[in-house]
Amino acid sequence: MAFTDRFAGVAREYASYRPGYPDALFAWLASIAPARDVAWDCGAGNGQASVGLAAHFARVIATDASATQVAHATPHPAVEYRVAPAEASGLPDDSVDLVTVAQAAHWFDLPRFFAEARRVARPKGVVALWTYNLLETGVPAIDGMVTRFYAETLAAWWSPERRLVDENYRSIVFPFAEITAPPFEMRTRWTLEQLLGYLRTWSAVDRYRRETGDDPVSPLGAALRAEWGDPALAREIAWPLAFRVGRVP
Repeated sequence: MAFTDRFAGVAREYASYRPGYPDALFAWLASIAPARDVAWDCGAGNGQASVGLAAHFARVIATDASATQVAHATPHPAVEYRVAPAEASGLPDDSVDLVTVAQAAHWFDLPRFFAEARRVARPKGVVALWTYNLLETGVPAIDGMVTRFYAETLAAWWSPERRLVDENYRSIVFPFAEITAPPFEMRTRWTLEQLLGYLRTWSAVDRYRRETGDDPVSPLGAALRAEWGDPALAREIAWPLAFRVGRVP
């Protein structure tokens, strides 16, 4: 399956506007891994999860098929960034304690990736995939506008793989002994401009802009301003996380 770099055009914005994952998530993953020597963060993008893992593992190998994303990754002394596809990491057999995929598994050739994860994971190693869907501000009018933007304005611009995110990864055939994850969510406080910057990192928005020459976020921003109030106001925003976590035999 040929790799399509869907985020090359927004790699800089992706690094600036994507929310961070809670440290409690990485602490939990470290607690169920057989050791804390090496973690492989696959589809690492700009290293959001990689840097979080580095607080709990001696070494993190972060791979992404996008050279542009890796070029904008956050440096960390314990993180080694590499350009490599998920299905052919180049890692040795039985070499990692934990395999993580944060908001990227839906882009993979999953049977091939799972075979690769099984190959590189040590016995009783852990494979963890997670995803998140629409944000929640707690303001029904704002959340409703974002939902309509996602489901209606951008309906024709999402790739078919996005269906797995809409299903919270439940339909993925997951070949490992399942472990139930505790509830986790991302939380941050953003101004309206930060929220709009985040929306512009969506793959469907980037595709819309490239193929039509128009920015679909601008009219949405005008509508949101009427509900947001003071544009300098930072509102709390949450994204519940959905997981598939399992142990390698």
